[in-house]
Amino acid sequence: MDNQESNVSRIGFVTMINGPVLHASGMKNFGMREMVHVGRKRLLGEVIRMDGDEATIQVYEDTQGMKIGEEIIGSGEALSVSLGPGLIGGFFDGIGRPLSALLEREGMYITPGTEVPMISPDIMWDVEPSVQVGDMVSSGALLGSVQETGLLLHRIICPPDIEGEIVWITPHAKVSGEGVIAKVKNALGRVVDVTLTQRWPVRTPRPYRARLRPNEPLVTGQRVIDGLFPLAKGGTAAIPGGFGTGKTVTQHQLAKWSEAQVVVYIGCGERGNEMTDVLEQFPVLEDPRSGRPLMERTILIANTSNMPVAAREASIYTGITIAEYFRDMGYDVALMADSSSRWAEALREISGRLEEIPAEEGFPAYLPSRLAGFYERAGRVVTQYGENGSVSIIGAVSPPGGDFTEPVTRHTKRFIRCFWGLDRSLANARHFPAISWLESYSEYAAEVEAWFQGNVDPRWGELREKARAILREDEKIQQVIRLVGEDVLPDDQRLVNYTAFLVKNGYLQQAAFGSDSYSPPEKGFAILEIIMHFYDRGLELVRQGVPISLIKGSDAVEDITHLREFPVEEKSLFERARKKLDNHLNRVGSERTREGRAR
Repeated sequence: MDNQESNVSRIGFVTMINGPVLHASGMKNFGMREMVHVGRKRLLGEVIRMDGDEATIQVYEDTQGMKIGEEIIGSGEALSVSLGPGLIGGFFDGIGRPLSALLEREGMYITPGTEVPMISPDIMWDVEPSVQVGDMVSSGALLGSVQETGLLLHRIICPPDIEGEIVWITPHAKVSGEGVIAKVKNALGRVVDVTLTQRWPVRTPRPYRARLRPNEPLVTGQRVIDGLFPLAKGGTAAIPGGFGTGKTVTQHQLAKWSEAQVVVYIGCGERGNEMTDVLEQFPVLEDPRSGRPLMERTILIANTSNMPVAAREASIYTGITIAEYFRDMGYDVALMADSSSRWAEALREISGRLEEIPAEEGFPAYLPSRLAGFYERAGRVVTQYGENGSVSIIGAVSPPGGDFTEPVTRHTKRFIRCFWGLDRSLANARHFPAISWLESYSEYAAEVEAWFQGNVDPRWGELREKARAILREDEKIQQVIRLVGEDVLPDDQRLVNYTAFLVKNGYLQQAAFGSDSYSPPEKGFAILEIIMHFYDRGLELVRQGVPISLIKGSDAVEDITHLREFPVEEKSLFERARKKLDNHLNRVGSERTREGRAR
């Protein structure tokens, strides 16, 4: 009888419907941020505002056909996701439902209210325990492991709210996702079951022991990033750019080739055909370091522009929670959010339906705090069981008209430390990645310089600064060229201009497909070192009076722009190119010396 009364007191009723936003009464016994089931279709929703017996709910599915007076039933938990083996290689919607399972059950069109377990309970996993009966475990302790894919060992960790003595542990056996793998007696003497799959609320950051300095780079295989604007593991970066400048392709490149052990890619409000490209490309791509399929370390989350807008708002929290879970295993995780502007537009639409007072350009006043809360969940940390793990966040921003002063881009710059601004003129010139070397910056460069000097070359920082200085000087020279032409320039400035051309076309430009789509730092440094060597030798010759036309007038110099096509393993090709360049410059210098003696 008591249970019946409790159930009745936990039922509310719809009083107003405004798209994905509902008002309800009879909600005094519900909790803030509680997940609820709405109406006869049992649509999934979340309580986002409470006022006495009244509440406001955002629904993550289409409310078309819903009527006033339909029931609302509480779930007793916040919006949560299931975490365990079976996530890698999966394709989920914004609230964590596996789209492949929905396709099998529903076909091409999903019936509203359909519920599918995030992790299939039918799959059996080969669990290898790593603790014994009598061991004391605490939050985050390693209990066992599952070889989830060929690239990833899934480490089973103790949930953050459980600690005590192991009184039972599964032997080496097959266990389902919902199966019990251990029993723990807590300080109160209560025995708690630990299942292979755990639940976690997506809006709550997962705990860790300590935060570390971001002094190790996340190698991306993209020369303009690794060489000029590096991102640290656990760092935050933004890729802003107008339509057609290459945001999505750049993020695809980072997802494919970045040196992360796990990649979480969130298609947040983007076009469906772009996510289709991801689904078609990733399963056939090989990881450059192992040769295994890339999907063996990748998780995809899609909430495209034609899917419910409220679920778009939740999608980035679903993604970051999954990323934190693998971070807690001691892995380096890269999260791609494409794009945060579409997520902000979802916030704006929901805020408008809530009749909140709008701030600039209609966005809610809490947009900066939501952005800050999201990017703050990045970081390189010491996990609760003592391993180092990281979550790096790379967010694409789609400013209307490419205007970097609009609110989402401007506020994002406040909370990120790496800015890869895409340039429309570079994209129109077919220079990709179209990352501007003038507007972009990285605050991690000084912190990761020691790593590059120790693992790539001691001169990494020196060459990086020299290349950036040449590019900045060239921008000033370009203004003169546009006014009066190149012929009036002195030869030292023409040398700077030509060296900048080599940097732009031989180093910074990189194809998204083919042998050059992945360029390790060693290859990038080898190319940049030869270009800077040409500049230093060329400057000596210019000061001796050698015309710039003779210095650059050789196949040996033009071949520099083709060095990017060489595989990094073929060091002899780079050595041969440098030797050929030196022979040309020595010959030009010798001829000039003989002419001077003849005079």
